[in-house]
Amino acid sequence: MGVTSGLETLFAVALVAALAPLVVAVLPGPRIPQVVIFLLGGVLIGPHGLGLANTASITLLSNIGLGFLFLLAGYELDPRLLRQRPGQLALIGWAVTAVLAVGVVAALGSTGYIHDFVPVGLALTTTALGTLLPILQDNHMLGGKFGAYVMAAGAVGELLPTIAISVFLTQHDHFAALASVGLVGVLALGLSFVPRVTRNRRLRGIITESQDSTGQVTLRWTTVLLFLLLTIASRFGLDVVLGALMAGIVLRGWTRQMNMDTTGLENKFDAVGYGIFIPIFFVASGMTLDLKAIGHDPLRVVLFFLLLLVVRGLPSLLIYRRVLSLRQRAQMTFITATTMPLLIALAEIGKRDGVMLPSTSAALVGAGVLSVLIYPPIAVALSRGSRPADAAPAAQAEAAGGSREGPASQVSGELAGDGLPPASGRLPEGRDALPDPDAHGGGAPGPATAP
Repeated sequence: MGVTSGLETLFAVALVAALAPLVVAVLPGPRIPQVVIFLLGGVLIGPHGLGLANTASITLLSNIGLGFLFLLAGYELDPRLLRQRPGQLALIGWAVTAVLAVGVVAALGSTGYIHDFVPVGLALTTTALGTLLPILQDNHMLGGKFGAYVMAAGAVGELLPTIAISVFLTQHDHFAALASVGLVGVLALGLSFVPRVTRNRRLRGIITESQDSTGQVTLRWTTVLLFLLLTIASRFGLDVVLGALMAGIVLRGWTRQMNMDTTGLENKFDAVGYGIFIPIFFVASGMTLDLKAIGHDPLRVVLFFLLLLVVRGLPSLLIYRRVLSLRQRAQMTFITATTMPLLIALAEIGKRDGVMLPSTSAALVGAGVLSVLIYPPIAVALSRGSRPADAAPAAQAEAAGGSREGPASQVSGELAGDGLPPASGRLPEGRDALPDPDAHGGGAPGPATAP
């Protein structure tokens, strides 16, 4: 009976995922993200809707989907970017957000409106980079200078709250949790040296011959890496998101050290991640939404929804004033205010602790869903109203086959006028080091070069 129930749930989830692109295509008006359809479809088939499916039977698959989502987010991130101007501003922006979050949470707590301060405060500092990647990629918003700043802000808004969750909201001693985070980081650093083993000519030949055959060796070892770090993070009592992010960062380092042609591998990521597992996570997330609980206190949902914009988004208008135009800063405001996966995790932690009010837990998740529904389309609309010259280089690169469709896409080449590297971390041929992003004074973007 358990197997039958699981298969029925999996069928319902797969049906929602398969119908999503068709629904998006036929809906009038601006194109909405498929993530929205996944969530609404999950609500429809879930226990709070028609009752056709339950999350218990697909929990493992949903967690794998979450892992793939953050694997791809980590894969897109070049750690070197965080040492340059985009990373520095992203860290400053997150610090400002953290200070604002502390003030807001203290004010709400003093009135008795909330009881669980740390989860709510962290919720206001998050950005859903993994959720945003397919939306931004589909709308060609990851190219050039702006793409580098978006990637850095999204990475910081995902990585730092994840570490904070692992340290401050663990059921273990805080010092032990911090040590666990350090151990996982050291392990990830150690794994980054694995490609040195492949210097053996015979082993490298086996990898090259098998990567596109039935052996699929590169995809299989990517899966091994993901599951290894997910397991280790879980074993140490850390959030699995941290393990998945580390896996993506390590994987990017592997491909660079081995000088791999990553086009085929990235296409496989799209097929496995966005074709199978990631939709399961989003639909399962929608199945957990209790619309009745959210409807009991809609003003609380609206409050958290607006606080995400004020606390996490609005600082972008000030932080990036010297490097981005007003329109781009407005886009960044709505992009950084978009969050959801970590809000779901924080709401679950709050309920587990027994301190967070049920209405607050439901409102946090509802606000996250609303942020995904509303904020990215606004950013996309602002992007479409930008100068045509901004989009031309990306379009030329795509026409030449230099960019790929999918979550692990290359940000459209190095900016001639700004000196910024691609956000995905790939350097142009003949370049051994990243340039100083301020070397040219933040000039206008130059044409994109094919990776």
